[in-house]
Amino acid sequence: MGIMIIDNKKVEFTDEKNVLEVVRKAGIDLPTFCYHSELSIYGACRMCIVEDDRGKIFASCAQLPKDGMVIYTQTPKLRKYRKTILELLLANHERDCTSCNITGRCTLRKLAHRFGIDDVRFGELDEKLPIDDSSHSIVRNPNKCIYCGDCVRVCDEVQGLGILSFTHRGSDLRISPAFDKSLSEVECVNCGQCRTACPTGAITVKDDRERFWDALLDKDTRVVAQIAPAVRVALGERFGLEAGTITIGKIVAALKMMGVDEVYDTGFAADITVIEESEEFVERLKSNQDLPLFTSCCPAWVKFAEYRYPELVDNISSCKSPQQMFGAVVKEYYRKKDEEDGKKTVMVSIMPCTAKKAEAAREEFVNNGVRDVDIVITTNELARLIVEMGIVFDELEDQSLDMPFGLASGSGVIFGTTGGVTEAVVMRLLKDKPDHTEKQVIFNEVRGLDNIKEASFNVDGREVRVAIVHGLKNADNLIKMIKAGEKHYDFIEVMACPGGCVSGGGQPAPIDSEIRAKRASGLYRIDRKSFIKSSELNPLVTELFEDFLKDKKEILHVHKNSEVSYGQ
Repeated sequence: MGIMIIDNKKVEFTDEKNVLEVVRKAGIDLPTFCYHSELSIYGACRMCIVEDDRGKIFASCAQLPKDGMVIYTQTPKLRKYRKTILELLLANHERDCTSCNITGRCTLRKLAHRFGIDDVRFGELDEKLPIDDSSHSIVRNPNKCIYCGDCVRVCDEVQGLGILSFTHRGSDLRISPAFDKSLSEVECVNCGQCRTACPTGAITVKDDRERFWDALLDKDTRVVAQIAPAVRVALGERFGLEAGTITIGKIVAALKMMGVDEVYDTGFAADITVIEESEEFVERLKSNQDLPLFTSCCPAWVKFAEYRYPELVDNISSCKSPQQMFGAVVKEYYRKKDEEDGKKTVMVSIMPCTAKKAEAAREEFVNNGVRDVDIVITTNELARLIVEMGIVFDELEDQSLDMPFGLASGSGVIFGTTGGVTEAVVMRLLKDKPDHTEKQVIFNEVRGLDNIKEASFNVDGREVRVAIVHGLKNADNLIKMIKAGEKHYDFIEVMACPGGCVSGGGQPAPIDSEIRAKRASGLYRIDRKSFIKSSELNPLVTELFEDFLKDKKEILHVHKNSEVSYGQ
């Protein structure tokens, strides 16, 4: 333990890794653009500069704390430098703040206001670069980039993809894929983690709100919405609620006010997925073929496997993701009624995930010319729709989900966090269902935010070895160990985003380990309170399989061709 003097106050420090963390521990909010506690130190933006007792100025994020160190966070020199830095950034930044996609949430705009910058002394951009909107999920506007490098580091250090990098030199410096290619031309998996790290509007989610409104205002269209589990524990943050607050009832009420005809729970489709995936897993165990079985719920992971490990595609479950399963079931369920009523059904997914937009657009999710899912709206887009509608979210009276697809088991809901799919599948296979207390003990090893988790379960007298991994760089490392013969598993759950869907690219940012844990805790609270613990005990799912899906189970699966499709 040591002591630093910060602005004439003694502050103790222990394991803080830099001066910036000690300053924040003292209750002083030093501004930053390029600092993320989970990424490497870059020290480029210089907003976190401090001054020591000898007049030396340095970036606090890049300096180790030392016992007896004396620093100041507010001096005339520091204030002048910070304001100049902000003015220079603004001079090189497109200033369409009134129509920007992240108006009100832009770090650059907030800091300009905080430091009293009402006018910029320098000129604006002379030449604007083209906007890249080629991706189904992500839009890159290089004219709003401040070169903090956050997107570069998260893509490389967390996802191991390296899609974005610094290119060109000097005044031509920019961040883009290699050779100035568009996102649709490179191996981007649409995970959106670059979006969660970007402090400005340089990387945003492709906005589908107008398509949503068009469907709602068409009198010949039946709009059906599904809500993913992770949305209900994150949306409240956009309205001042704590991370992990469960808002499903208010979400239903808001969607109904907008005019959505039916609102269902994607957790219901997760229950269907559990049943189908567990049966597929048992068959593979019996035949001992195409093991380990990899989960198929995460489209960014599926895309990653197609790009980097095409030889593993047959090991990925043939089950569609819950989003696509739900779309297929709903479209088939309303098909005859649509013909009778002279209407069409539009399936809208409310998702935490940007990759779901790309997934919905894939060729294999079209049946007889009809898409499983028509429109994907992220959590952030839903928040903007609520604000646009003038709905006072925190004053809404809770409403219940519609039937027959509005009932999900606790197992279906925990799909939204890393380890949830594994827990749900194993729970389905256990003959003796554990109670709440036993469940926490049995599944302790698959819960939590460790990068790679391992566990073993006894299924019908056979030891089943499972692994849970989140973050694509961690997944890549795990696959390399498997290929080297260092690890062996029967079942592997992969989530592209750190923490799983709770940290999806369409969720409110910033996102750190504390927020991930709170959101995951919210899902586990729902599971604890659910009177249906296991997916196969969901009576509506059982009825669906015995009646409606009796001869239609093929709509729940991807029928893979001999060649892998790399379509965006």
